Amino acid sequence: MNVISIGGSARMLSKIFVNKNSVRKMAGGGVGLQLAGRLALVTGGGSGIGRSICEVFARNGASVVVADISVDNASQVANNLATDSGPDIKHHSCSVDVGDSNAVKQMVKETMSLYGRAPCIAVNSAGITKDSFMVSMEESSFDEVIRVNLKGTFLVTQAISVAMLEQGVERGSIINLGSISGKVGNIGQCNYAASKAGVEGLTKSAAKELALHGIRCNAVLPGFIKTPMTETVPEKVVSMMKKMIPAGRMGEPSEVAEACLFLASDQSGYITGTTIEVTGGLFA
Repeated sequence: MNVISIGGSARMLSKIFVNKNSVRKMAGGGVGLQLAGRLALVTGGGSGIGRSICEVFARNGASVVVADISVDNASQVANNLATDSGPDIKHHSCSVDVGDSNAVKQMVKETMSLYGRAPCIAVNSAGITKDSFMVSMEESSFDEVIRVNLKGTFLVTQAISVAMLEQGVERGSIINLGSISGKVGNIGQCNYAASKAGVEGLTKSAAKELALHGIRCNAVLPGFIKTPMTETVPEKVVSMMKKMIPAGRMGEPSEVAEACLFLASDQSGYITGTTIEVTGGLFA
């Protein structure tokens, strides 16, 4: 008969936790910073999930470039990011239309000029919705959502990848924000769902091309998250959605940001071409 030593197991677990904590301890007794010394570029960083990603990255030691279509929103976020997580932390904001290739290239060029190096982390969080039933959707509404959500993700991923390759960036990480809607579809969002399904395919393809160069590419699929996008959803619909979510609630932007932090850090060094669903179990 096998006997399990409770005391031995407890001592073993204690050693594991002590070792993990010792790795995360820094001078002064603080908790280790997962992105210390890294430079991160976040599109759509002026609000919602993008803003939360910028905040979490900054608290974990990264210098953050906050890029957004709204220069005012980007500046406000950058000005309020933590700067006490390291001696060389410097944040920057810029305005960019991710669907414009020249604007994207200029954003990357300015970033490299300002910091003297290419970002080793990029998060594509910029996105829009133009909801309507498929049978009555204007062609322009379909095109604009594809332009920002899918083409924009492609343009930023391409420009950042070129910069990383030219500079020989090691431990590069590109994180693309998809959506659970891209996996299962959604009524009134054929344009949005199509764009986010495309983001997932783009992510997997880019991961295969970049892996041998030490650059990882992954996607995060948020579910029903509290953001400016969902603030306009009628309360009746919100209540109905909550009943469908096993966790029984909407998600917080910070919960998506923490998944991005994991994918940006060395803790996910052998993970590429995959997706993480942050959905509270919705459509699991």
